[in-house]
Amino acid sequence: MRRNFPHCYGALLGCVAMLALAGCGGGSSPARSSSACAACSVGGTVSGLSGNESVTLLDNGADALDVVGNGSFTFSTDQSTGMAYDVTVKSHTPGIACAVNNGSGTVGKSNVTGVMVSCADGTESVLYSFVGGSTDGVRPEAGLIMDDAGDLYGTTIGGGANGDGTVFKISAAGTESVVHSFGGGTTDGAGPYAGLIMDGAGNLYGMTMYGGANSGGTVFKISVDGTESVLYSFPAGTFSIPAVSTTVGGTWIAGQYGGLVMDSSGNLYGTTNAGGTSNNGMIFKISAAGAESVVYSFEGGTTDGSDPEAGPILDSAGNLYGTTFGAGATGAGTVFKVSSGGTETILHSFAGGTTDGLGARAGVVMDSAGNLYGTTFAGGMKGDGTVFELSPTGTETILHSFTGGTSDGSGPLAGLIIDSAGNLFGTTAYGGTNGDGTVFKVNPTGTETVLYSFAGGPTDGANPVGDLVMDSAGDLYGTTVYGGANGGGTVFKIN
Repeated sequence: MRRNFPHCYGALLGCVAMLALAGCGGGSSPARSSSACAACSVGGTVSGLSGNESVTLLDNGADALDVVGNGSFTFSTDQSTGMAYDVTVKSHTPGIACAVNNGSGTVGKSNVTGVMVSCADGTESVLYSFVGGSTDGVRPEAGLIMDDAGDLYGTTIGGGANGDGTVFKISAAGTESVVHSFGGGTTDGAGPYAGLIMDGAGNLYGMTMYGGANSGGTVFKISVDGTESVLYSFPAGTFSIPAVSTTVGGTWIAGQYGGLVMDSSGNLYGTTNAGGTSNNGMIFKISAAGAESVVYSFEGGTTDGSDPEAGPILDSAGNLYGTTFGAGATGAGTVFKVSSGGTETILHSFAGGTTDGLGARAGVVMDSAGNLYGTTFAGGMKGDGTVFELSPTGTETILHSFTGGTSDGSGPLAGLIIDSAGNLFGTTAYGGTNGDGTVFKVNPTGTETVLYSFAGGPTDGANPVGDLVMDSAGDLYGTTVYGGANGGGTVFKIN
């Protein structure tokens, strides 16, 4: 026994040494179970997205990841054990809302896979109800614009200190203020039906339907400090109009429903729905120096449009595009192009009936490929209006015919906006669950979704007729003419 002890003792020491070198016994290494993760991924799953919808996620405020469709996701930047992760939503397809669960924590010893992002239909909230009277505007007929700070600006056709309408601002925090109350008479405009544009310095520009030196409406500017100036007063009555290269007589019965557009030199362009050489409306230009000229006078008849009720858009080459409510080959309105030199081309004459739109009251938007998109107030399968696409070669496609009733909108008076994925968003003045109008989405294949039906009354707006605006997160903002706490219209948000 004593002779065997040294041998057993030595064997025992050897086993202990081997166990120490191995790090653990029984095949499981304590060193490995407590080792740090040098490159762990952070990810999870997304659910609730429909076709052509996406969400952009951030980890710790960076490493942006676009997720298109439902399923798993993984950020490209790995992290090591002990580092914090915080997954948030940067942006999403407009009309939806996405929430993050299990989105923050500390990276452990393995990949993070439990972050859950759930998307669903967005919700509507009333940001502001107009009061009217002498201290506030009433009835916003136009849409909104948004500055870099997230402040919203718009117009009302009535209310304000003189009852002639206002320019208003709603701060990113939700506070409303009247920037300008129109005074009417010969020194100021009245009744701004059109929306606003903003230059790079933060100055606002717009038009009024009435007032001014000749009672024919105005083009105005509001500087950053809130000072308003009338840039141009439209004539009224009989006068001479410089029509492109000649001067002829005409009768001015102008109506400035549409908005303005500004080129890189500071020149402003807009439309009137009457006036011009044939009293069928015109496109005008106001130079940066304040000089007004007629770019094009619509002639009506079967070969030209008449009554443009929306402002034009401008491409990089200086060409103007827009719509007319009437005339054209069948009298149902047109889509036109006017070159930088003043030459007009009819891109499409609407035919009405069940297969085409009728009466475009809104303008057009253009995608990066040069396709134009817009709405018509009537026509289409049920006579409730359409969403159309027009290719650069002039081929028209009806993407959606509104059917009205409680399941769809009817009578779109507003134009469209387009997101980076090619989805189109707009409003209808009527139809929807309560008959008070809708916010809708049409994807590139023509599938329409009603994002929201307005309820009217004291808790919601009714009858949206202005264009939407979208922020960088994908939230939508707009106005309704009626409804709200005081019946004078609202500013709303859909997220």
